[in-house]
Amino acid sequence: MNTQIILETYIESIIQVMTPYGTGTGFIIDGLIITNSHVVGGLSEVVVSAKKIKRSIAKVIYDDPYYDLAFISLDMKNPLAPLQLSQENAEDGDTTIAIGHPYGLNYTATEGIISKASRLQGDLEYIQIDAAINPGNSGGPLLNIAGDVIGVNTFIIQNANNLGFALPYFYVQEAIKGFHATNKQNIIKCPSCKNLISEENIKNDYCPSCGVKLEVARLRRRGYNPTGPTKLIEEILSSLDINVTLARRSQSTWRVDFGSARIEINYYENGIIIGDTKLCGIPSKNIEELYEYLLKENKKLSYLQLSINENNIYLSYLIVDSSLTLKEGKIAFQRLFTNSNKYDDILITKFNAIKLKRDEEDE
Repeated sequence: MNTQIILETYIESIIQVMTPYGTGTGFIIDGLIITNSHVVGGLSEVVVSAKKIKRSIAKVIYDDPYYDLAFISLDMKNPLAPLQLSQENAEDGDTTIAIGHPYGLNYTATEGIISKASRLQGDLEYIQIDAAINPGNSGGPLLNIAGDVIGVNTFIIQNANNLGFALPYFYVQEAIKGFHATNKQNIIKCPSCKNLISEENIKNDYCPSCGVKLEVARLRRRGYNPTGPTKLIEEILSSLDINVTLARRSQSTWRVDFGSARIEINYYENGIIIGDTKLCGIPSKNIEELYEYLLKENKKLSYLQLSINENNIYLSYLIVDSSLTLKEGKIAFQRLFTNSNKYDDILITKFNAIKLKRDEEDE
């Protein structure tokens, strides 16, 4: 199969994995979402989405820092064309396809060859490839031309041209078999003694078998806890019945869909908080009438401001973090959500403003 056919065939199995620390890729094998341990960031919950999976909170039920593997559980339908782990070792020169979400560019497939089928890095073998992989590809599948998974795209060498490395399929196979044998969830693999430890048996974050400190256990126990202004922003969103875990795009950015509007909230290092909605594009006709309407509406608004930037119309709320309070923030964000949903409809229907397109993953 060629690259395009492979992508179209297995696209339902390709998952985007999101945490406050960044994004990565996963893929479905035998009802599990497979990804890298470093992608899930030591968290017990992450956000996932796919072609037929809306943005959802999912559980990390297996974390293996040694192989850099993690398994995620989500109640989901099996893909029509499920991926399968390869049963044959890769060979030097074989054609490969890497699929993932590099830099948020969803469902990107890159083709290359295997430069070295077995490259030792420490105690583990990796498949060295020249297919372009970038941040966001981690945890995605490396496929052969038959569409079988031969590895998990795991890391690159920085500042080098297309030097990527994938964990071979047989490590994944071993990990899945070992996980199922425990017949439990919330398993951590000790990177020292390699035993599979049930999280409930871990005391004070130490491995009960060999006594080594388990950093993953500590991170899972601690979870993600925002502080300062980011904590206040999330408290405001929660007070408005927004699920902040699903809204969170990073430690300082959030996205809220309210009606037909999409609101982006950003907290910047200089202390500025901006919540804004790109409502629609400026129409080719009746522009003067549109301007007059925007100016008139701005006189009525408090907390908010209508503006035009690069031919797009925005509704925005801006405040300095030191001035933000729970009470005032709740009023401002509620008005931003409600008015964004109102204005995009008015501008499109009454003034023939241009409805904006959204990326397929964002729907």
